[in-house]
Amino acid sequence: MTGIDAPPHVFDTAIATEYVGTHHLAGHTCPDYANMVGPFGGVTAAALLRAIEQHPERLGDPLSLTVNFAGPIADGPFEILARPVRTNRTNQHWQLELTQDGAVATTATAVFGLRRDTWSDLELIMPSVPGPDRAVPQEFPEFIAWGRNYDLRFVTGAVPDVAPADDRPGHPDSVSTLWLRDRPARPLDFASLTAMSDAFYPRIFLRRGQYVPAGTISLTIYYHATAGELAAQGSEYLLGTARANRFGHGHFDQNAHLWGHDGTLLATSHQLVYYKG
Repeated sequence: MTGIDAPPHVFDTAIATEYVGTHHLAGHTCPDYANMVGPFGGVTAAALLRAIEQHPERLGDPLSLTVNFAGPIADGPFEILARPVRTNRTNQHWQLELTQDGAVATTATAVFGLRRDTWSDLELIMPSVPGPDRAVPQEFPEFIAWGRNYDLRFVTGAVPDVAPADDRPGHPDSVSTLWLRDRPARPLDFASLTAMSDAFYPRIFLRRGQYVPAGTISLTIYYHATAGELAAQGSEYLLGTARANRFGHGHFDQNAHLWGHDGTLLATSHQLVYYKG
């Protein structure tokens, strides 16, 4: 099979949408990226980002994306409204809604823009850890379908056992450090970086030492990388780190960093997560 007639990567199939009007797109959920309830939030965020990337009025590349998961997304078709609300000389602001049967399931805002050569510096340094060839691959449980589409190699903070155990000790902190990439491997772009920014399981699982009901309410991603810096990563592993800051009253926040194999800080993400127990 040649590259010309090779089937699309499953990720590209999962985020595919088609414009059916000036600002309206039609899409469909993909069972390969199913989560415990509805689709994997990262693939929904990536579909929203790709909707903007396809728009003829789009200016530049993504700078930030905030996705608010207002309600469950059912398996099946959905619609996206992607509308630029203001375009300035170097940045552009977007509003998006994902609906099913007329009901809003997800809202989002995004900022795209043109990057300029300016003074720059990096205060946060990539953690020094063993390479992916020295980290043990780990699988999510079978009922988390989207996990099968990632090669995850944890250095610290691996996924806890799915079996409930009230006497199982929790972990003293919520930090996970891991290498990750698409499976099968796929060249990195802004859409796949978006999905990977949500590939960190809820930090409450690690602290409690077991799975508890939890789900992301709001996810914000800041894109630090240029298109050229993403292209330079190819299909190599990225290094990710994630931790929470405070748990309480049924919610916690968690933040994450994604580094390229060459030490480039590509993206940071922050999310608010609901939990029970």
